[in-house]
Order: sequence, then structure tokens, then C-alpha cells
Amino acid sequence: MEDSGEQPGPQPPHPGDHRIRDGDYVVLKREDVFKAVQVQRRKKVTFEKQWFYLDNVIGHSYGTTFEVTNGGSLQPKKKKEEPTSETKEAGTDNRNIIDDGKSQKLTQDDIKALKDKGIKGEEIVQQLIENSTTFRDKTEFAQDKYIKKKKKKYEAIITVVKPSTRILSVMYYAREPGKINHMRYDTLAQMLTLGNIRAGNKMIVMETCAGLVLGAMMERMGGFGSIIQLYPGGGPVRAATACFGFPESFLSGLYEFPLNKVDSLLNGTFSAEMLSSEPKDSASVEESNGTLEEKQASEQENEDSMAEASESSPPEEQETMEIVSQDPEYKEPKERGSRKDYPLLECYTKLRERGGVINLRLSETWLRNYQVLPDRSHPKLLMSGGGGYLLSGFTVAMDNLRADLSLKSNASTLELHKTEEPAAKKRKCPESDS
Repeated sequence: MEDSGEQPGPQPPHPGDHRIRDGDYVVLKREDVFKAVQVQRRKKVTFEKQWFYLDNVIGHSYGTTFEVTNGGSLQPKKKKEEPTSETKEAGTDNRNIIDDGKSQKLTQDDIKALKDKGIKGEEIVQQLIENSTTFRDKTEFAQDKYIKKKKKKYEAIITVVKPSTRILSVMYYAREPGKINHMRYDTLAQMLTLGNIRAGNKMIVMETCAGLVLGAMMERMGGFGSIIQLYPGGGPVRAATACFGFPESFLSGLYEFPLNKVDSLLNGTFSAEMLSSEPKDSASVEESNGTLEEKQASEQENEDSMAEASESSPPEEQETMEIVSQDPEYKEPKERGSRKDYPLLECYTKLRERGGVINLRLSETWLRNYQVLPDRSHPKLLMSGGGGYLLSGFTVAMDNLRADLSLKSNASTLELHKTEEPAAKKRKCPESDS
């Protein structure tokens, strides 16, 4: 496969890049939950048990926060000044507060009646505060925690952000970790750094993470350079790559090549007819083209059914178990400890024995998230147990290295023969007579 040598030139910034347009891929954010969707008019979207339309987000800037109103319409939320700490009534401690479920005067029927009247979630939260007999006795920190919890439950606030590597990696790791082989976002960042991914590079990538690694490389390269994606099966999978919403100029330097034809390419027996005669996998090609309509429709149906069920519904647990069991890297507990569980360790050992690789490292990253708030910054209680293992190193040209070593060895041998006289021919100088 020969490169044409033509590199995509720099693209002038679009005047509306900071604004949301029809057809753009965006990420919906609510608290720490993300979901990637495509903006389409009159298309129903379900997110966090709320359904709405994205028509009104078109023309607004990325990062705008919207509120779901009646009829599934999104309206920009106006910023409201929160009361300062001087005007709040708060207790000194929570030792005298008893959680017996009788502190709230409003019942579930009352709250449902308020929703039926069309009262916004912000007003419902305010009424919950006013009808709580223990709210003013709580500490200031406990009050803020109570308000945050009620807002998350009753306020339908959604922020539309622009897709990025960090946002999409966090989204996949939280929602569908099996599709990216449980690759954590800090591990992906190390891969990009160790691979020296930058504009103007000519890169080869082989990944089975739904195209997330490919999209991260394309974002960092910025449309300059070329990437060849090696893929197993019938076609490249680029479902996560499509969520980035790259312009056409970014795709001009993207190529693909089947993994099972690499040997024939290296042996010189490869021909273009071999690719045309190979059957394509319809499922892989469909995802690689970025058409996620069926996938998004099935997700919406699942979320619609989840919205009608209770918060602790069994179908969600069953779906999680199915994702885990379909992961090719997943092993049953009885199979753990076998040789197959350590592909990277075997590769590390082989590379050490063969040589030709410097700075060879097999590492495991450790990550801890922190809550940073006034007077209550501390590590979060829940954290990831492990981010997997990462094998990295730099290869050197073996043929040139051997040639240099042989030349240096011969040269040093000749120099030794020239400068040093054989021991048998050495003579001891006779002492002169006085």
C-alpha cells in the first residue's frame, strides 16, 4: 500500500464551530452522566429517564444548560443567584436529627400533583425545603447535600457539550466498558503520549475498542498526517469514532487494511484484488460508516422501558451481566491464573528474549478521584480497582544494529593486532653493563 503523499491542508475555522448545528454529534451531560447523540430535528431522545427533542439547542453555544419543559421542549436555563451563607439558617451538627421518614410534610401524591400542574422542578425542590421540619437544623454541608440530591431527582437539567477524547472515554467507561475492553481514560492518555501522537505523523493503529483509540488519535493529529487502521474480521469498527463528529477533511487521511493480509503484504504476494474478493461483514461496515440509527433506537427503547419501571429494576442488572459475558477478555473465575490470562506478560518476555526493544515497560496505572469542595476536599469513597496493564517500548532496527556491531567488532580486532605485539615476540631489554 503506497501513500499518495498528499496531506490535508489546514482548514480555516468555521464561524459556527462554537455553536450547535443540525446534524452535529453532541454529548448530553447531567451531573456525572454522559450520552452521545446526533442532533436531528423532531427526533425523540431519552436520557436519564427524561424524553425531549433537540430542536431548540440548534444555534446555541456548546456548554449551554437547558431545562426540560412540558412537551419535551428544551429551554435555556437562566442563572439564578443562590443565597449566601450569611442568609442561610443552619445548625451546628446533625446529632439530634432522626431520620424516621416523618420530617417531610409533602407526600408522594402531593409531589405528583405539583408535577401534573406543570410546576418546574426548581419550585418543587423549594417546596420540599420549606416543608421539611429538619432542614434548618442540619449543618450547611448537609443542607447543600440535601439540595443537590433533590435537584438531581426533580430537576431535569441537561448541558450540551462538545465531544472530546476525555468526555467520550469517560462516557464509554461508565456506560459500556465492555465495548472498550475496560480501558480507563488515564490509560488512553498514556497510550497517546507514549505513541508520540502529533500532527503530521504517519501512524498505524490496531484496536478493538469500538474506534475510541482511533478517534483519540485523529483528534490529537487535528487532520494533519495519515492513519492506517488494521482491523480483524470483515471491516473496521468506528462506532466511537463517529461520535467525535470529525469534518470530512479529517477522514481524507484515514485508511484501513485487513489484519489477515499483513503477512502477504510483507512477503510481497499481496494484490489489490485480494481485498475486493474478500466478503464484508455487514455489521462491522454499518458501524464503521457511522450510521448509529439502529443502535440509538434500541438504546432509546431500552431507556423508555427503564423510565416506566422503578429505579431498581432487574432488567438493568441483566443487561450489565450480558455485556460482561460477551466481553472476549472476560474469564470465568475457575479459568483465571492460566497462561491465557497474561497475553502482555508473554509478549513482554518474548521481546526481552529477542531484543531490539529499549525502555521496555509493563506497567499498571493507579487512579484516585478527589472531591474538591470548601472545607471538605477528600478522596472519593468509590474508585476504580484497576486500569489494566500497558506494555510500551521503542523498537530499533535489528539489521542495521547487527551490521554496526559486526563492523565495530572487526575494527577493534584489527586495531588490537596493530597496536599490541604478540606475547611470544616480546623481548626483554638486556641490562647494560656499567
